[in-house]
Amino acid sequence: MDAEAKSSLTADLGVTSDIFNGYFMELIAESCPGQSFGLKVGEVLYHDKSEYQDILIFKSETYGNVLALEGIVNCTERDECSYQEMLANLALCSHPNPQSVLIIGGGDGGIAREVSRHGAVKRIVQCEIDQKVIDACKKYLPSMARGFDDRRMELFVGDGFAFMERHRSEFDVVITDSSDPIGPGEVLFRKQYYELLNQTLKPGGLHSGQTASLWIPAAQVFCVDLMKDVREMFPVVRYAYTYMPSYTTGQIGILLASKDKDTKFEEPKRIFTEEEKSRMGLNYYNENVHRSSFAYPTFIKELLKTLR
Repeated sequence: MDAEAKSSLTADLGVTSDIFNGYFMELIAESCPGQSFGLKVGEVLYHDKSEYQDILIFKSETYGNVLALEGIVNCTERDECSYQEMLANLALCSHPNPQSVLIIGGGDGGIAREVSRHGAVKRIVQCEIDQKVIDACKKYLPSMARGFDDRRMELFVGDGFAFMERHRSEFDVVITDSSDPIGPGEVLFRKQYYELLNQTLKPGGLHSGQTASLWIPAAQVFCVDLMKDVREMFPVVRYAYTYMPSYTTGQIGILLASKDKDTKFEEPKRIFTEEEKSRMGLNYYNENVHRSSFAYPTFIKELLKTLR
């Protein structure tokens, strides 16, 4: 495909993703009006439309290979460590003994890679709805997709809702690695999903999942409403954040919830030694970054006060 050619992908969803004058341009009219994010394209490696979503992988000039789903950057080789390591380790390092982990979504394999770095985990189960995403990432994003190769991995391609209906009180940790609430990822931000998730967790189990950047005005309302819903089912609910240069606002939120009223997400139960960090290949996460992800700027502090 000619990177100079313009190709509109998902305008019907309020998202236009164009490769124009050599740049991939992400324009999300509903959630990020008046702004865009762009990366210079070296080569389009893969572009297809599955039963569920538009899938694009391209080689960028400065961020390595990039996966975009429904016209929105999902991950890049350059900064994926910030998202994958934080989404996985904020949960795993807050649980006293995580032995069974369920991943919902995460078709690039990055979360599975992070979970597999924890030797105490005995079982890793993943539900991803889109086989085409898995196959494309195995070919073009192998540094992430190697997570599928772990001997503990049980991969189910299909509906995560249906899977959780059949597996009650079975997992210590559930990690939801969803795309944005557009297309197939939209159902993973509903109250019904968290009700089912609560039933899937063992007593004392906890959850982490991608949520909104609070730099987006519309997302502030969305995030507060979601956290209010989740608090009806979980006694402890927290908002954390991490930096993501390739996401439109440079940040992404992480919603954390625990069935144990004594969980203190702000202070990790497990702290890795420097030798462990090196062996695990951690590039972003450490105990200080864990703690700092709950250090809110004033406007977020004020916003989260409305949850009390």
